Amino acid sequence: MKGACVWSLVAVCVLCVCVAYKPVIIIHGLFDTSADFINLHRFINLSHPGTNVTVLDLFDRSASLQPLWKQVEGFTKAIYPIMQNSADGVHLICYSQGGLVCRGILSTLPEHNVHSFISLSSPQAGQYGDTDYLKYLFPQFVKSNLYHVCYTAVGQKISICNYWNDPHHRDMYINSSDYLALLNNERANPNSTAWKQNFLRIEKLVLIGGADDGVITPWQSSQFGFYDENETVVEMKNQKVFLMDFFGLKTLYARGDLVLCSMAGVAHVFWHSNETVYKTCIEKWNNHQCLRDTFLISHFAERS
Repeated sequence: MKGACVWSLVAVCVLCVCVAYKPVIIIHGLFDTSADFINLHRFINLSHPGTNVTVLDLFDRSASLQPLWKQVEGFTKAIYPIMQNSADGVHLICYSQGGLVCRGILSTLPEHNVHSFISLSSPQAGQYGDTDYLKYLFPQFVKSNLYHVCYTAVGQKISICNYWNDPHHRDMYINSSDYLALLNNERANPNSTAWKQNFLRIEKLVLIGGADDGVITPWQSSQFGFYDENETVVEMKNQKVFLMDFFGLKTLYARGDLVLCSMAGVAHVFWHSNETVYKTCIEKWNNHQCLRDTFLISHFAERS
């Protein structure tokens, strides 16, 4: 009919708008404080503006020598409310000894919602070396005889002894370690099945370390490698804890959720303040949360 008009809807557009980033929780290492992580905090906010970053201020300085299970309990209480308020999950960045604290949290906290667990130069397979830390803490001992202290009830009240792994005294380590041997399921543990299930709730495990670390000994411990009885380094994939999948490491690898990032030229105390480390090994795993909003954009055309 002449003069009649027909209006038609000709366009609908759906837009995906990124409105938030998952919160990041940082746990420090031996003798550190939250103030030591100002650069890492800045790197995160520059790459992911608006990210809620929490550097937990617990067990600072000498208090970091307290037993690791006590630290796990304290850090868990601080982390849990953040998780509860983060329906889409959180990221954990855990430095040095803090990486072992984080493993304890992830293993014992049911229903946690950690997306990426980023282990930054942490002695995940244990420590065995004559470092400045050792000389400061135990001036009368060297690595070869520290087991006399660490593998006792008194020694296990000192954090570093909780992960002291003497390759020449494996039986004593397995039978005496109240922390690492239990986390690794190297000693009978009635909670091992539940702990493994809890740990495997993470969606990504990122293991960062390097040959010039100078503290983590061997440095491959940061990626679950360690010494055999001859002090020859056995890489992660040839370790019993991996081959037998004692706590989920092999499962993560099979899922494609285990990432190794190695960097030369970084001393231990600079991992968290080195921007190249952040951009190469950390940034892409602090992935954003993308919320989908739908907009109808209508364009009408008039036809006679």
